[in-house]
Amino acid sequence: MNFLRQASVTMAVTMALSFVAAPQLALANNGLPAEANSVNLTELPVTVTEQSGNVLLSDSPEMVPADGITYQDTVSGDARLFFHHVNDAKEPKKIVALLTNEQDKAADVIVSRQGLGGPGFDYLAVGKAAQMNFFAKQDVGLLEVPAKGTVLLEPKLNEAVVEPGALVNGIYEIRTKDPVKVIVMMMPVDADPAEFVKKAPVLPADSHHLRGTFPGMDRLLVPTQVYNSPNDGVMAITLADHKIDTYVSGIDATDGSKTLNYGNYGVVYKLFLPTAFEQNYAVFLNPRGGEFAGGMKLKYRHQEEQMVGVPAEKLFFGSQTSKDAAHLGNFAGGQSLWLTFSPPGASNLPVKLVLAPVAKTK
Repeated sequence: MNFLRQASVTMAVTMALSFVAAPQLALANNGLPAEANSVNLTELPVTVTEQSGNVLLSDSPEMVPADGITYQDTVSGDARLFFHHVNDAKEPKKIVALLTNEQDKAADVIVSRQGLGGPGFDYLAVGKAAQMNFFAKQDVGLLEVPAKGTVLLEPKLNEAVVEPGALVNGIYEIRTKDPVKVIVMMMPVDADPAEFVKKAPVLPADSHHLRGTFPGMDRLLVPTQVYNSPNDGVMAITLADHKIDTYVSGIDATDGSKTLNYGNYGVVYKLFLPTAFEQNYAVFLNPRGGEFAGGMKLKYRHQEEQMVGVPAEKLFFGSQTSKDAAHLGNFAGGQSLWLTFSPPGASNLPVKLVLAPVAKTK
C-alpha cells in the first residue's frame, strides 16, 4: 500500500488522552529518548494467540482498472472485511460492498463495528479516517439479507461517486450464523448493485495479489516477562514485520490460490502490558517502514477505552523511520494497560511499540 502522496495535507486528527500524573521523560529533540533511536532495539518477548474469525481482504487489484468484483467469499461466524481500492478508470465509478444470501430463508447479519474513509485523493487521510472511525465508539446494527437476495453492507457507498484516482477504504466487522457471501466491486455510477452483481466479472489480481480470506482476525499479545523500566531500559515490541511478527496466510476464494496478507491489514492486535509496580514508564509508537497515519485505542486502569491519533498533532509521520515517534502516554507501573492496534490502509509497516523508563526532569 505504498502511494505517491499529495503534498497539501490539510487534515489533522487531534485526540487528547488523559492519564494519571507521572514524571515526565527526559526526551531528545525528536520525542524519543536518545537510546531509542537505535535501529536495533531489544525486543520484549511476547506470546501471540490468534483468535477466531476470518479477515476478508480486498486490495487487489488495488488500482481498479474496470468494472467488476475485486473479491468475494462466503462466510459464517465472525468476519472482518477490509477493502482498499482506487478508481483507476477514466470515468467516475462506485465502489460498493454487498451481502448476498443464496439460501431459501433470510439471514441475519450483525454489524458490530464499521469504519469508512473516502472517497478521497489524500490516501493517508483516507486510511487514517477509516481506522479512527472503526475504533470509535459505535452502535451495533442488524441487517436482514432476504432469501435469494442482496443488501448493501454500507448504503453510503451506493451514493458516493468515486472520481478517477480517488481511494475508498472500508473496515467492517460482521457476525452471522447463516452463510452469506461478501462481495466488493467497482461499478458504473448509475447501475443498481443488486442487478449489476449478477453479471459482474471477477477481476484478476494484480502482481501483489493482496486479497484473500485469512483465519485469525484478532491477535492477543501478552509479554512473557513483566516490564521493569529501570532494570530493562528501552525495549520494543515489533508488529507486522513478518520476522518477529509473521503475516497471516490464507486462500484467495476467487481462484483457490494460496496468498499472504503482506502487512496484516484487517488484523486487530490487542496487547496487554504487565509492568512492575512503582516504576513509571512511557509508551511510543515508532514507524519503521515509512509514512504512517492511523489510530490506537488505550484502556488504562480498567477505565473507558480512549482513542488517540497516531500521530495526534498532524496527519502522518515516519519520514525519519528510526526517529519519528508518537508519544502515547506516561503510565504508572503495576496498573492495567491494554493497547489496541491495526495496520491502517495506505500506511507503511512495520511499527514498533517502544517502552522507556520515565526520568524526573530537574
